[in-house]
Amino acid sequence: MLLRARFVYPVSAPLIEDGFVRMAAGKVVEVGEWSKCADRAGVEELGEVILLPGFVNAHCHLDYTDFAGEIPSPVSFAQWLKAMVALKAKVEDSAHCESWLRGARQAVSHGVTTLGNIETRRSCLTELWASTPLRMVSFLEIILLKAESDSVQAVKELNEWLTLNSPPRGKTGISPHAPYTTKLDLLQECAQFSGMTMAMHVAESSEEDQMFRHGKGPLWQMLKTAGRNMDDCAGSFPLEGVKAAGLLNDRMLLIHGNYLDSLDVDQVADSGASVVHCPRSHEYFGHRSFLLKDFREAGVNLCLGTDSLATMSDAHAQVDLFSEIQRFDLQNEDIADEDLIEMVTVNAARALGMHGEVGCLQPGAFADLFTLPYSGEANGVKKAIIGHKGPVEAVMIDGQWVDEYMEAA
Repeated sequence: MLLRARFVYPVSAPLIEDGFVRMAAGKVVEVGEWSKCADRAGVEELGEVILLPGFVNAHCHLDYTDFAGEIPSPVSFAQWLKAMVALKAKVEDSAHCESWLRGARQAVSHGVTTLGNIETRRSCLTELWASTPLRMVSFLEIILLKAESDSVQAVKELNEWLTLNSPPRGKTGISPHAPYTTKLDLLQECAQFSGMTMAMHVAESSEEDQMFRHGKGPLWQMLKTAGRNMDDCAGSFPLEGVKAAGLLNDRMLLIHGNYLDSLDVDQVADSGASVVHCPRSHEYFGHRSFLLKDFREAGVNLCLGTDSLATMSDAHAQVDLFSEIQRFDLQNEDIADEDLIEMVTVNAARALGMHGEVGCLQPGAFADLFTLPYSGEANGVKKAIIGHKGPVEAVMIDGQWVDEYMEAA
């Protein structure tokens, strides 16, 4: 297959005016200027569009799509957690799947072709994977906080499931939920998955920070009441257990990181771990300013995600990575356009352990891309990408247009 477009932006290479992308067997085989395209047979003329690699959403909870607007901005993070537990308890498997698929369709319609998702019901996953064209990186969530919980058995069962199941496009990973919901011996057991990509919510709230560093606060009280051993609190820090278990490495995706301090940031940088920021969720909770300057100066790989629509007050909110880009752009006016685009392409691909495979248009990468209508000049292409609102024009995954799936969004 051969595509020609007014502009091709590979992200991993400079913008090309009047460019082409050639694909075969679901992979990109050639990218370049149309004037240098030797074999032009069967070209599909896309016209006045920007053609760019599919976005990579580094962090999402698709199953919570239908929770948009269900929880008004909470007084505390602990209050939000209690509301989430109550909401989730009412959801049957059929509703879980409907919400997951609705979110997947929304993501694709807004240009996402690869998505890192936290999965809470593994029994539903094979059916869900088969029902979406998305390239999935499915992180199997594991939560164990009570002292009497059997970490060895829980991880054994998880490992057995992972051995037998994998998405048709993408891969699996694991997600020890958060430092406050995963006791140390569970994290130590998770070290056996050392070759897998992992994702973990870390230093998300001021209450988590207060719990670990000072041994008090609403989250501390809530978890103590729930039967968690609180001996690792007071004089500690959220990353301590992760580091002690040997999980702080270049295969770890730290979600949020809103309350890491300068020492934590240096440790993250030294480890090679990535950090994913979710601007709309960040604003919903009223967190302190994101430490963009600190992370960038330390050399941490940063990317963006949509998080859960349960952290949106707007009942009409969608799994829309463009909205995250635009919110982040407003909050950080000094960030260059190309750097912002890289946070949802090459940076996110690196965080998910798929560098060179997704989030770029180069030989050997998957033929995952989308197009945006555009008739302006070359110097406005990146602004047009960042400022786009609504569904994109067309999406391709594995070298196949997915128009029918987008129409159902």
